[in-house]
Amino acid sequence: MESEKFEAGLAVRKAVLGSDYVERSLASADEFSMPFQKLVTEYCWGEVWTRDGLDRPSRSIINIAMLVALNRNAELRLHIGGALTNGVTPEQIREVLLQTTIYCGVPAALEGFRIAREVFAERASQG
Repeated sequence: MESEKFEAGLAVRKAVLGSDYVERSLASADEFSMPFQKLVTEYCWGEVWTRDGLDRPSRSIINIAMLVALNRNAELRLHIGGALTNGVTPEQIREVLLQTTIYCGVPAALEGFRIAREVFAERASQG
């Protein structure tokens, strides 16, 4: 049986990233990687994302900036989609990316803009 933090984290993770993505991540985990999935779900999503101090859109904005800075583009793509789900507008995402241009550098922000445009286009084509 999973902990309450895991269950809370699983609910938030699915709400932000989408149930399909989360279910695929869990289903593809094996004996080696399942402890990582549990750790991320319980502590990242169940302990931090459920806190009252920041709302989900603010957490999404912070994640976008950090992921640009760290050049973690696969996660950036995922979290730009999550930010849109959380109500962050494309205009707000653009402002975050402009801010990262100054503090993280042009190449990192350029990649962020490229990824954001792809996510926006994918979302638009889905209806």
